[in-house]
Parts: sequence; C-alpha cells; structure tokens
Amino acid sequence: MQITPDEVIVFTIWGLDVNATIVNTWIVMALLVGISRIITRNLRADVPPGRWRTALEVIVTAIQSQIEEITEKSARHVMYFAGTLFLFIALSNLLLVIPAFSPPTSSLSTTTALALSVLVAVPLFGVAKKGVRRYLKSYIEPSVVMLPFNIIGEFSRGISLAIRLYGNVMSGAVIAAILLSIAPFFFPVVMNMLGLLTGLIQAYIFGILAAVYISTATADPEPSAHKEDYL
Repeated sequence: MQITPDEVIVFTIWGLDVNATIVNTWIVMALLVGISRIITRNLRADVPPGRWRTALEVIVTAIQSQIEEITEKSARHVMYFAGTLFLFIALSNLLLVIPAFSPPTSSLSTTTALALSVLVAVPLFGVAKKGVRRYLKSYIEPSVVMLPFNIIGEFSRGISLAIRLYGNVMSGAVIAAILLSIAPFFFPVVMNMLGLLTGLIQAYIFGILAAVYISTATADPEPSAHKEDYL
C-alpha cells in the first residue's frame, strides 16, 4: 500500500528524481493561480460580478472576518499569508476525490514545509511590527529564565502543526484505501466525504493557528493602568 506520494517517482530531470508530492504541489499551485486569474481577469468597478467572482469574494471576506475576529483589528497582511495557507491546504485535500491523485498534504515533507513557513513568518511579522529589539525582548519576558522555554515553545508549535496536518490527511487516505479493498462501492464514498470534511477542517485550523501565532507575535503589550493621583 502506498503510504506517501514521496514514494512515487514521476520523472527524472538532470539526475534528480521528481516525485508525486512535487508534481501534485505544482498542480495545486497552478490551479490556484489559474482559477484566480480567470475569475479576476475583468476585475473592474464598471463590470458586475459574476457567480464565480461572487463566490471568491465570499471566501476572501470570510477569511478576512475570521482573522479580524482573532486579531481584533484590521490585519490584511496576515490575511494574505494565512489565507493562502488555507486555500492551498483546502484545495489539496479537496482533490483527494480524484482517482490516483495523492494530496501533497499527505506527505510529511509538505506539512513540514508549511509548518516551517509559519515558523519563519512569525518572527518576520513580529520584527516588522515591533522592531528587532522589542521582538527579541519578548523572549525574555517576564524573566530571562523563560528564554529557553519560549524558544522550545516556538519549535513545538511547528512540530505540532506538521504532525497534526500530516496525521489527519494520511489517516483518512489509508482508511479509505483499506475500505476500498474490502467494499469497493459504499464505504469509499462515505470515507471520501468524511475525508473532504476533515481536510477542510484541518485547512481552517492550520490557517487560524498561523494567524493566531502571527497576531501574538505582533500584538502590542497591554498598557499599564494609570495610577490615580490623590490630593
């Protein structure tokens, strides 16, 4: 049984093996760019929106509202990053219904890369908002003793993101493959539907957690309460 698309070599170029994970990632990226390009090619104020453009605007607006609820402020820069993660993971998992297509998110290398992108983005957003000195100072708050624990916490976030996403997607694919060998008609349909639902939930959780981590890194400390003056 194929556990991960990393095991499937699609072609070799210049002595380098290109596996199914890379090819399927390219397919998802091409679909996202192509669909966005087609929908927004006539994006003008004098052109009434069609059904597909309306659907895309609903998705973008929903993502933006979710992020603003978390950050409690306008965070369009966070939406671009977290929203892209959500759309990539969601489309990857939705394509699971296509026969012989293994979503790139069922590969630990892809989920690790996504988690690493979050780990890199969090300090970048934090430094851009607070500056290098203020951001690094947050690692020794409330005491210098917390420095190693804060560093470990940052890495544990990435590990948990990667393993959670990989485990859920891979387990759904493996269970569907097992049921397909037992009952090739009814059970695979049910498991595919459950897999799609789980995939969308995982995409939502991943994107929300990325927004939460970035929001935490860019949040300003709460102002201290003003002392009252007694005359």
